[in-house]
This record gives sequence, structure tokens and C-alpha cells, in this order.
Amino acid sequence: MDSAGLATGGLATGGLATDALAADAPAPSDGLLRATVDQWDLGLCWTDAGGMIVGANPSFVRWAGRWADTLVGRPLLSLLDLGGRDWSAVRDGLASGTSPGSGSIAPPRAEPVAVDLRWQSLAGPAGPLVLCQAQTFDERERADAVARLQQDVLELVAAGRSLKLVLDFLCRQVETCAPELLCSVLLLEGERFLRFVAGPSLPAAYIAAIDGKEIGPAAGSCGTSAWCGETVEVTDIAGDPLWAGYRDAALPHGLAACWSSPIKGRDARVLGTFALYYRERREAAPFHRRLVAACVHLCAFAIEHDRVRAEVNRLAFHDTLTGLPNRQLLKDRATAALTLAARTRQPVTLMFLDVDRFKTVNDSLGHAVGDRLLVEVADRLKRLFPDGDTLARLGGDEFVALLPGCDAARAALTAERVLAALSVPMTVADLTLTPTASLGIAIHPDDGTDFDTLLRQADSAMYRAKEAGRNRCHFYRRDMNDQAVRRLEMEASLREALAGGEFTLHYQPQMRLGREPGQSQLHRVEALIRWTHPRWGVVSPMEFIPLAEECGLIHAIDTWVLDSAVAQLARWRAVGLEVPGMAVNMSSVRFADTGLPDHVRAVLAAHGVPPDELTLEITERLVMSEETIVHDALDALHALGVTLSIDDFGTGYSSLSYLKRFPVRELKIDRSFVKELDIDAANRPLVRAMIQIGEALGLAVVAEGVEREAQHRMLEAEGCGIGQGYRFGRPMAPDAFERWLAEEGVQAAGREVPV
Repeated sequence: MDSAGLATGGLATGGLATDALAADAPAPSDGLLRATVDQWDLGLCWTDAGGMIVGANPSFVRWAGRWADTLVGRPLLSLLDLGGRDWSAVRDGLASGTSPGSGSIAPPRAEPVAVDLRWQSLAGPAGPLVLCQAQTFDERERADAVARLQQDVLELVAAGRSLKLVLDFLCRQVETCAPELLCSVLLLEGERFLRFVAGPSLPAAYIAAIDGKEIGPAAGSCGTSAWCGETVEVTDIAGDPLWAGYRDAALPHGLAACWSSPIKGRDARVLGTFALYYRERREAAPFHRRLVAACVHLCAFAIEHDRVRAEVNRLAFHDTLTGLPNRQLLKDRATAALTLAARTRQPVTLMFLDVDRFKTVNDSLGHAVGDRLLVEVADRLKRLFPDGDTLARLGGDEFVALLPGCDAARAALTAERVLAALSVPMTVADLTLTPTASLGIAIHPDDGTDFDTLLRQADSAMYRAKEAGRNRCHFYRRDMNDQAVRRLEMEASLREALAGGEFTLHYQPQMRLGREPGQSQLHRVEALIRWTHPRWGVVSPMEFIPLAEECGLIHAIDTWVLDSAVAQLARWRAVGLEVPGMAVNMSSVRFADTGLPDHVRAVLAAHGVPPDELTLEITERLVMSEETIVHDALDALHALGVTLSIDDFGTGYSSLSYLKRFPVRELKIDRSFVKELDIDAANRPLVRAMIQIGEALGLAVVAEGVEREAQHRMLEAEGCGIGQGYRFGRPMAPDAFERWLAEEGVQAAGREVPV
């Protein structure tokens, strides 16, 4: 628009302040005042007390982009954006001196003009007036803004601030210089995907939609820019084909245009993209292009500096051969872990590992083969330690693992896995090598409270393992070492126990309660595994069953128990003994096997035992499992007709909704609640509540651990249907159980399930 065609019609100038003039100077004429107002580079606009325009000078009219006679009578705030504040903010600010100090004038179809504002109340000829003085940022101010941005970002980089913080700060500063913009920085990951790193004003839903998207020739502005390595300027997201797959993510958030520039490193490779978003269809303004030119260089510098710093850190704290943490990083992490452990009273284990006969390999086959052996050992060890642990290489063939929260039992199990993983043969330079290692273990706080002490004790224990023959683990403390040795021996013995016939089954009766004396009725028997070792004698299931689960032997043991118990039930039936049913404990681990229901079906069919005569006892934790395979197994066993019973009820964390949802038919009250039922009055309400839960859900209730007559009578009084324990009979071998049936005159109960 030609400014010569604009006028200041209706201008009221009589109220202009003249404080700058000396009090005794002659008053300027109206002509001088009008010439000053008309030619001043400040934008001046007068309004009435309600904010309606009554006049404006040519500068303001030019910035507004409208004819002067169309401005008079319009609300000033229809042209001036105060960042969401209304006229009341101006009016209140005039009284308190806090009127809005910045804003932007928005001419039609043109770039908004950012302005500094000053406000003044005037006494006009026809009533109160408000004078708004607007001043634009000049080129010098814009250059200063870019220079300040560069300086501030470089200072943050030099101070070692994180890359995300630096880039987020950069975006915020750009948006402060140009409030009409929204900025983003995306980094190229793996040369295929863009990952969001900064964009403080972009909607969270839009960020989630673009994060991790693959680059390509039509992947929006950023994805396309990263793919071709060139600037991509889209002035209309709604209609541009580059945004065909992304516009539904952008348009609902008011994003109408996007200009994206590639961020390139010194080798001209694309590192990421810097983008400007607009809320209206438009091209980038000259000032915006200056900002982008500065920002892409700042981003490239910050990204490359961060990568260099990461590489320096890696070299300073990691072993160059294996990539594992070195001694310094191990010590830093150990010190932090030990400090925390001192407050939380948690154990911390340090495991020292030395590769056996490594010097022989180095001397006879060369250092290249030795290095490849060490890399293979490191790779095997990495797979054994979760993220919370630290595996480090001290140098040579020495490795150390830091295990926060690890007690002696877990340390022994971890050592077994390490020895097993390392003993697998490997091929190096056409030679087959079988690496072994000697392990030493020290545990905080008993073996030491600081890193250096624990490392020294673990090293000492490792040498004792070497002296004992290598390829083994040794604890610093003798008692722990004895436990570890027994654990290793027990695992080996477990593998031989099945073949050697060392396992047997004993059977304990479960009796119906609430019957008259002499009318005891047998509900079923529970099969209980027993292990008699040639040297150790009887080994408790509480000791060997958890070990069997950890070392992978539980599948074979469960299979043997199920087959033997069902076969025994069939033999009793064949000789005329009426044993109503058989209960078998089943490890939770087995329910991760998709073939379990078919295996149970096959065992029952092989021995001619109906499914409803078999009860599988499971844990509360299994019922609470979220794994689909477990749910499918439970449903399939229920559909087969097998009864599912929750063992040790009350010691876990069952949800009543789970008990109702899953196909269990029985609860077994744990013996810990029953053993003091007649001694500790506090136990009785708990047992009563568990019985009532069973009744409410239509489940049979079995109380185990019933040893005394008083417990028996109390359970009957509370309505418990079934009891198990020494009060009725101990676990017995098959022949002893048969004699017990005859001597006690026990009758078989019917098949109904008491509740």
C-alpha cells in the first residue's frame, strides 16, 4: 500500500505532552506539532477510554496496512495483539504503571510487526484519551538478538550442559525473538529415523506422532529434508503432497506451514533437522531465514560437541578392547552403590573373575588370539548381567562384576551361570578353545564396606578358587563358600537322582471334617516328593525344589511326580482300595509350557484315571500372572476336568477378583495360620475370614498343618470342610498308607466337594 495515500484524518494533537521543552521556551505552533507527528518514526494511535481508535499517525497507519478513515471507530485491539491480554489490562496498567510493554501489529496478508509499546493517559478536547506509542525492532536490534542467541547457546555448550537442554533453550530463544514461530529439533538416528529432542511449544500429541518416523522422499518437511539433505519449505501443509501421511497429525493442532532445514556436520552428513512451524499458510520472513541460518550452525556445533564429549568419556571410562567399563568407572559406580547400601541395609556383591591359563594362550597362540578370546569372554558375560549390574574389565584377563542388592544365594547362582556360559567351546583361528575361569566373591557389608577392601577380598577368594583346581567359585567367607560348594554339588546330584531312583513319593491323607467319631472319611491324598541322598540322607524339598527351578531340572521332576502319583492311584484302584483322588504340587515354571495340558491328559489316559480325580496345587503368584500362556493353561486344565487348588493361601497377594475370574475350585489355608490357631487368638479371625472367602466364592477350603484336637474342633466350628496334617496322618510310603487305611477304618468320601 502506498503510504502517500494514507492520512491522519481526525488527529487530535492538543493533548500531546511537551515536557521536553523548557518552561520558558516559546510554544510550538500547531503546524510544527503536526509535522512532527506526521513524520515521526514512532507509531502513534489515540483511543477513547474504551479503546476505540480516534486517530493515528502515518507510521501506525502504515504498519496497520489499512486506510486511515477505516481505522477511526475500530477497537485498537483488533489490530494490536497483546499476547492474549484485553483492554482491561491496558486500563489497569495505566493506573499502576504496568501496561503491556510489547505486542505485534497484524496487517492483512502480511508479516506481523513486532513492537515495543508505551501507554499514556491524556486529557482530550472531548474527554479522556489513551495514547499508544509503538516502536518496531530495527535491524540492529534483530542482529543483536541473533548475536545474543549465538553467545548464550555457545556458553551453555562450553559449560557442559546436556544436548537436550541446549537445543531446548535454543528453540525457546527463537520463539522469544519471533513469537509467531514454533520450533523443533529432530536428530537422525541410525541414518533412517528422526527422533524428537527439542520443541518446547509443540503439542505433546504431535510430538508423539512424529517421533521415530522414518525419513523418505515424502515424509513431511523434516523427514524429506533429512532424506534429501536440502531445505524443504511447505507453505500449506493441508495441500502439499509431502505431508500426505502426516497432515492429520499436524492440522488438528493448528500447524499450517512448516519450513525445515537439514543440520549437517563438518563432513556434510545430515545430523538432524531444524524446523519452523506457522499457524497460518505463509512463507518464511527474511528475519526468520536469518534465525534459521544461525540456528542450524549452532545445532550442528552442539550435536558434534556432544558426540565428541561422549567419545572422550567412553575412552576415559571404558576398556578399548571389550567396550566394558574400566576400573575408574567401576569404582565410581561401586562407591555410589555402597553409599546407598549403607543407608538401605542392602547387600552388594563384588565378583572377581580371572580367565584360567590365559597366559598360555597368549604365549603359544599370540596376542591376536588372546584378544579375540577376551572379546568372546566379555560378550558371553554381558548377556548374564542385567542393566542394574556393572561388568568391568580391570585389564589383562581380569573382569569384575558389581551386583547391587545381590545376596549370597543369588551370587552363587550367578557364579554357576558364569561358569556354565564360559565353558562352551569356541573357535578362534581354526582352533577350538574351551575357556574356563576362577571366581572370587566378596559381599558388603560382612566382607568390607568400601570398594578397595571388597575388591581385595574378592581377589583373594579368586586365588583360593585357582588353588582349589580352577573353573570354580570361592567365597571370601568360609561359611558362604561351604554353602556354594553344597549348592554346586546338589545341582550335580539332582541330575543323577532321577536315574538313580533316589526320589520317592509319600502320601498324606486329606480328611473330611464335621463327621462323628469313628466316621472319618478320606477326601483324597496329596503326593509329596522325598529325596534320600546316599551321603546327605533326607534332603528337604524346601532346599532342592527351588534349586531345581533355577537350574532347569523342575520339568523332569514334575513329570516324574505326576506320572508316579497317577500310576499309584491306578494301582490302588486295581487292588480294590478306594482312594477318592490324588493331589499333586505343580511348579509355576511348568505353566509356561504350552504342552502342559496335553501332557496331563496323556498321563491320565495312560493310567485310566478320570480327570476329576486329579487335583493340581498351584501358587497365588501363578493365579495373579498376566501372561496369556498361563491363563490358557489354567483354562485348558479346568476344561479337561482337573481340579485347581491354590496352595499356601494367605501368604501371597491374591486379588479376590482373580479368584473369581480364574477356574480354581479350592483354597488351602497355609499351615502358618493353623499351627497356633488354638494358642494365638489373633489367628482365629484370619482363618475365619479365609474360610468365609472360600464359602462366598463357592470354593472348597482345606486347612493344612492340623496337628492337635483343639485345632481340629476349631476348624469344624468355623465351617472348614477339609483338614490335612499329623492329627490325621503323616506323609506315608504307599505300603504304610495302605496299612493306615486298614488300621484306622477310614472310609472313602463321595465325590462332592465340601464348602
